[in-house]
Amino acid sequence: MATLAQKLPYTHPFAGGYPYRGSQRLPSDPDALTYLAAVAAADGAPVETAVAVAVDDFFKGTKADGTFSALKAACLLCGARTLAGALVPLVGTAPTNVADGFVSGDYTRGGATPGLQGDGTSYLDSGRNNNADPQNSQHVSVYASIQATSTPTTNPVYISANDVASDGATHIGRLSNNGGLYIRSRQTGINFCTTGSGSETGLLGLSRNIASTYVVRRSGATVTPSVNGSRTSTTPFDGNVFVFGSAANYISNARLAFYSIGEALDLEALDARVTALVTAIGAAV
Repeated sequence: MATLAQKLPYTHPFAGGYPYRGSQRLPSDPDALTYLAAVAAADGAPVETAVAVAVDDFFKGTKADGTFSALKAACLLCGARTLAGALVPLVGTAPTNVADGFVSGDYTRGGATPGLQGDGTSYLDSGRNNNADPQNSQHVSVYASIQATSTPTTNPVYISANDVASDGATHIGRLSNNGGLYIRSRQTGINFCTTGSGSETGLLGLSRNIASTYVVRRSGATVTPSVNGSRTSTTPFDGNVFVFGSAANYISNARLAFYSIGEALDLEALDARVTALVTAIGAAV
């Protein structure tokens, strides 16, 4: 008969500190393990095994899809035990919590609407320059568990580099006059695109792989958005990409569980992996 000690979980020497049973699955992707170790160091304790496995699935899945190499800066803004852990990057540079605007009370690690809650004044500097990727190979995305509203900020932004009228800028945000999404991918001047109602949650993203146009992901569909002017790219604006605002302007009150920046990729594949990750974490904690 098994003893009590044999029935209880124990720490396997290769389990990274996770409770282990002989039949239990553990994370194994090397990049996932590196990320999880960094989160544990920031949090002071490992995340639950179910969260770790969801992260492992994301790394393995994006590699299998061929999208992982296009992620140059990405952050999972849920799952970790603390805000410090949530700001550990999946890949690339850690974001800066500008002026320490976000506090622990703004962070929800799981549940139905996980993520970091914007307040109309706080934002993140991704540390990734808008011109770090080729002019005609770009993507940015966020996962919104709660959409931005037009108050307290006019034309609130999910992710952005520079102001709306600047050449080569990047934006995903909401228009205050009709609530629709407005999007820019390195277009000239005031040219921008619109699509949808803007009230969508889930993955919102854009991807450009040619000079003449780009596509947008929203509401589980990939679309070519309506254009005001031209979708043709110009020289990318030289400045960092910000999350929750365009630097100190157009700051939103969305709740975001993920963001990514990098080269062109399959937005449908990314959507599936990010949605699975956030959903699994929401159910686990």
